[in-house]
Amino acid sequence: MKRTILQMLDDAVTRWPDSPFVLRRTDAGWVPTSFRGARDEARQFAAWLLSAGYRKGDALAILGEGNPEWVVGELGLFMVGCISVPLSIKLLGEEVLFRLDHSEAGGILASRNQLAKTLTALKTTKRRDIRLVYLDADIEAARAAAVGSGLAADRVIGFGEALAAGRASLSSLAAEVDRLAASVEEDDTATISYTSGTTDNPRGIMLTQRNYWTNCVDARAAVPFQPGWRTLVVLPVDHSFAHTAALYTGLHSGFALYFVDSRGGPVGTLRALPVNLQEVRPDFLYTVPALSGSFMKKILAGIEEKGPFIERIFRNGIAAGIAWNGNGFDRPPLAVRLRSFFPYMLARTLVFGKVKKTVFGDSIRFCISGGATLDMKQQQFFAALGVPMLQGYGLTEASPIVSTNQPARCRFGTCGPVFHSVEVRIFGEDGLPMAKGGTGELLVRGPSVMKGYFKNPEATARTLRDGWLHTGDRANLDADGFLSVVGREKALLITEDGEKYSPEEIEEAVTFSTDVINQIMVYCDQRKYTSALVSLETGSVERLIKARGIKDGRALLAALSEEFFRFKTDPKALKVQTGWAPSVFQIVAEPFSDRDGTMNSTMKIVRRRIVEVHRDLLEYSYTHEGSMTDNPRNLSALKTLFNLGG
Repeated sequence: MKRTILQMLDDAVTRWPDSPFVLRRTDAGWVPTSFRGARDEARQFAAWLLSAGYRKGDALAILGEGNPEWVVGELGLFMVGCISVPLSIKLLGEEVLFRLDHSEAGGILASRNQLAKTLTALKTTKRRDIRLVYLDADIEAARAAAVGSGLAADRVIGFGEALAAGRASLSSLAAEVDRLAASVEEDDTATISYTSGTTDNPRGIMLTQRNYWTNCVDARAAVPFQPGWRTLVVLPVDHSFAHTAALYTGLHSGFALYFVDSRGGPVGTLRALPVNLQEVRPDFLYTVPALSGSFMKKILAGIEEKGPFIERIFRNGIAAGIAWNGNGFDRPPLAVRLRSFFPYMLARTLVFGKVKKTVFGDSIRFCISGGATLDMKQQQFFAALGVPMLQGYGLTEASPIVSTNQPARCRFGTCGPVFHSVEVRIFGEDGLPMAKGGTGELLVRGPSVMKGYFKNPEATARTLRDGWLHTGDRANLDADGFLSVVGREKALLITEDGEKYSPEEIEEAVTFSTDVINQIMVYCDQRKYTSALVSLETGSVERLIKARGIKDGRALLAALSEEFFRFKTDPKALKVQTGWAPSVFQIVAEPFSDRDGTMNSTMKIVRRRIVEVHRDLLEYSYTHEGSMTDNPRNLSALKTLFNLGG
């Protein structure tokens, strides 16, 4: 038996042929596609791919929200040995362009919501023969938009049209489709998934058929997914977490994937989410900390509306449940459990069940959180409520899951036990293995580790050494086998919803567009927005003061803010996604220096040291006062530097 995604598909059709696999929300309700139906449609799309001239090894991109067509399209690509290039719906048009060109994609599957940026990329791509497969039903509107963008109408085909054409040609192409599907090997590249970044340096991670198969089998062994379970897929399916843990673990485990209704775009999706949760009544959910944090806020707001009596029962019950659960793994002392028993059971009996049903439906068992570190308070809160948030850890280069807490084996504050097929080591700065419990860089090895970076042997050689994936994350492994990731060696920033991006590119964009900034370090650490610390180029600022006749600190701060954010409109600056751009900056009176370790001997900033030295100022950026650039600390710094009034 080959360890491939296509083998998992065949096994699913054998075991659960008519059970629902992927479901789309329409005006008429939820429309299911069974496991057998998904394979049949994938074969039809595969036949169209062959008739359209695509061959084994060709790459096609997919840019769209999660839906059955996304899944069927990718499975069809695999059937003829093509490579999928899943793209984030948050990308800018020029970022889509880079990925199309770098991956040498000969086609792209795109949804209505992503059509405009797709057409922008297709107008300027080096590959003038790229076809657009439109995933939604209004194909004539898509063709009209393409023509309006200067593209030929015949470069656009509807997904339904492709299926119909493939169905008609299967009588002559079925044998070839089956031959190609059978020829797919375990080490064939299945996907090229790009890391976040602007157009000059994102890396394409090559994951193989066996990589996915291994991670899905490990996931099913760790978490007791059952055939027929339902989950509402809220996360973007291009993201490695949802791609593996939802799409292909669902294929392996037999659970049904209901895709959140995205027809109304991002705003409409948010509105549809609570309605879809009640309609689907999921058995479990995949979440990120930002999403579960929203659930928590909604629950607390709803409880406050119930009045002081219910609120008191609820809050006392949560506190008692937290005490009752302890750290989730070690049993608390008997005295603690006895004290917490009555208020905890009272809240569970009277309140918690109704709360869970109101937010998640009446079937929820647990949630699995990935993408970013889950706050301990959330873990404690939801475990007490009876909806455990099981934190895991992974990275795309590992397909992506390395470890996860499990319903039967969980310790709050950790990322859970390491997957069965994964081997990990912790190395110190001296390059030697750490003793149990020691913190150092996490190395990962196993059949779920990537093949390498596409067309980037140098980066591959740096990251994969002697079979070990150097993650760049600092971690430790406790005596009970729970992995904890405590920070990052490399400088990627992480937003609260798990998006990762490069700070250097943002810093370069800022300093490229103005000469008043001497040094800059952008910061996020899973917060709601990005902030920055800056030191000023005093000579340039003094010239600015003179040129504009600035008399006080507040006027200078307004001018500096204008200068700082100039990168947003500078056409020559690196493009920065809106959600990643700094919202506020704080001025440091003393520049970063090797004297306090904030710069190294080669005059590069040392990010971890800057965070240590300026922790208070960074935290200030996330207060109400500090969230605005016009704040007392910035005014004080300007007064010190330039002797200006308020």
